[in-house]
Amino acid sequence: MPQLAKSTQTSLSDINMVPFIDVVLVLLIIFMITAPILQSGIEVDLPKTHTVKEILEQRLVVTIDKSQRIYLGNDPVNIHQLPERIRKQLKHPQDAIFLRCDETVPFGSFATVVDSLRVAGFSNVSIVTEPISERRR
Repeated sequence: MPQLAKSTQTSLSDINMVPFIDVVLVLLIIFMITAPILQSGIEVDLPKTHTVKEILEQRLVVTIDKSQRIYLGNDPVNIHQLPERIRKQLKHPQDAIFLRCDETVPFGSFATVVDSLRVAGFSNVSIVTEPISERRR
């Protein structure tokens, strides 16, 4: 009786990494595109100045948009509730509060928000601006 040659079937034990790498690269690209947008969801054209200090630490941000709506972080807030909401989120009253304001907002609205913060006892209010881009001739 002739013996039949036994064919050994090897099972595929390696994991195919190509689809995994494709998915990871797509997610990386998505996060790279959306990360600058997540900085602040409120669209504000900041005033431009020569002196700009880079902010490295995470701070509490109050924003006034073009329609003169006030936001604490990304949440809309009434100006009368602003000091109370800041006290809930701020660890120490002497910590800095960053104020972002659209350059088209009238100074009276800006001054009202600053006054509301100062009356509530927050004296360390920093104004956020953008650097002036120098045009090369």
